[in-house]
Amino acid sequence: MKAHRGTRWLPLPTALLLALLSTSASAYPNPGRVTGDTVVHDPSMVRATDGTYLLYSTHGGLEARTSTDRIAFSRSGSAFTAPPSWWRTYSAENDPWAPDISYQGGIYLMYYAVSSFGSSNSAIGLATSPSGRAGTWTDRGIVHSTTGSSDYNAIDPNLFVDSDGKWWLSFGSWWSGLKMIRLDPATGKQYAGDRTVYAIASRPTGTKAIEGPSVVKRNGYYYLFASYDTCCAGTSSTYKIRVGRATGPTGPYYDKSGVNMMNNGGTPVLESHGRYIGPGGQSVMSDVDGDLLVYHYYDGQDNGTPKLGVNLLSWSGGWPTAY
Repeated sequence: MKAHRGTRWLPLPTALLLALLSTSASAYPNPGRVTGDTVVHDPSMVRATDGTYLLYSTHGGLEARTSTDRIAFSRSGSAFTAPPSWWRTYSAENDPWAPDISYQGGIYLMYYAVSSFGSSNSAIGLATSPSGRAGTWTDRGIVHSTTGSSDYNAIDPNLFVDSDGKWWLSFGSWWSGLKMIRLDPATGKQYAGDRTVYAIASRPTGTKAIEGPSVVKRNGYYYLFASYDTCCAGTSSTYKIRVGRATGPTGPYYDKSGVNMMNNGGTPVLESHGRYIGPGGQSVMSDVDGDLLVYHYYDGQDNGTPKLGVNLLSWSGGWPTAY
C-alpha cells in the first residue's frame, strides 16, 4: 500500500499494528511440514488400503513416492518403466504429465496426460494397478484426445465419482478453457450414452491461462478447483489456485462473488506468499483428519525448484479455506 504524495502517516497503537501485520502475514498458510524427496510437479496422492501414502507426479514415467506418515517421502520408482507406443503420437519427449490417482472398486486408477508444452495435440490415458505401487501399472490406452486444430487440449485429468455412481472426468487448459466428460465406470473410458464435452470454466478475456481442474462434492455443492495463470517458470511463475461451486457436476460454477467461472470467475484459495511462489497443479484428497490440498509451489529460497505442498482444508461457511 502506498501513501498519496503529501499524505502524513500517523502512528498506530501497537496492538492495532500487530493485528494488521498478523492479518497480512496469515492471508495464506505456509505448506505443512514434508521431508525427504519432495521435488515434485503436479502431485496427486492417495492413501492405500494398507495406510501407505502413494504420491505420483509429472515426468520420469510418472514419478512415484511413498510415505508412512504423510511427512517423510521417498522415491519408489515410476508408474511406467517402458512407455506405451501410442505416446509418441502426442509427445516427442515421450513423457507423461499430471497424474490423477484414485482407488475405485478394488483397483487403483491413474489418469494422465501426454502432450507437448503449448500444444493441443494431446491425449489423456488410463492405467490400472492392483496395488498402486510403482512398476505395477497396466496401460489401458486413450480416454480422450485432441488435435492441433482443437480449441482446447486433453491434459490435466481429474476423476470425480458422484454420490449417484456416475463418473466424470474434468480436464483441459488455456484456449477455450476447462472441460468435462462422462465416463463409464465399467471401462473408465468415455460413456457411450453421453458424448458431450461440457465446458466448465474459461477466461474469455485477457489471458486464457486456466488449467488443472479438480472436482469434489461437499455439503451438497460441487466445487471446482483450478490453477490460474502461468506455471513452470520457477520464481517467475504466477500460478494460483481458485475455486467455484455448483449444484451439479457439469456446472455452472460460480465464485463467492457470484461470477461464473466461464467468465473469469474464481475465488482465491492459495496464491504466492513469501518463498512459496506460484502454488498450483493441485488435487484434493480426503484423509482421516480431513480434506487435503495437495499441490506444488516454486521455492523462492531454492532457485525456484518445484516442491510438494500439503495443507488441510476447512469448509466452514461453505467455501474451502487452506490452513
